[in-house]
Amino acid sequence: MSQKSLHLRLGIVASLFALFLVLYAIPTFVFAPSNVGNIILSPKFWPYVLAGLTAIIGVALLFNALTAASDVPFEDEETVHPEGSTPWMRLGALAVIMVLVMFGLPRLGMVWTAMLAFAACAFLFRTRHPIAALVCAVIVPLLLYAFFAHVAGVAIPQGNFVRLP
Repeated sequence: MSQKSLHLRLGIVASLFALFLVLYAIPTFVFAPSNVGNIILSPKFWPYVLAGLTAIIGVALLFNALTAASDVPFEDEETVHPEGSTPWMRLGALAVIMVLVMFGLPRLGMVWTAMLAFAACAFLFRTRHPIAALVCAVIVPLLLYAFFAHVAGVAIPQGNFVRLP
């Protein structure tokens, strides 16, 4: 399979999925009260944002596929699938991380557990950018906590040991 045909197929699927979300799924299955004062807090806002981003990515993939000059093969030395037990060991390690997350949520809270799980997954999958992964592991949960706890007024589960303001 060439990169051009992969982008074409992914672009078509993403665009059709975004249309399905916007025209049928979100209006049918997402209920929102009519008296929501802030549009960002409406239950329909973020699904429409995600559908719009999916549509933009789909159109960009289609544009890339239609304007690509040559068919470049998709497989290269980096995408060759590993043989042996390594994939199964990674899958088992991911399952252990998931179990530890479930045990860590009531004790450490959602923010601290998310930080540790993000960092553990980044190093389990051997990221090429370990410093950026660690920075994101700390910053993203803190920003999400700040938004939901202080802007949206949603209670985020805190742990038994450390409480965020």
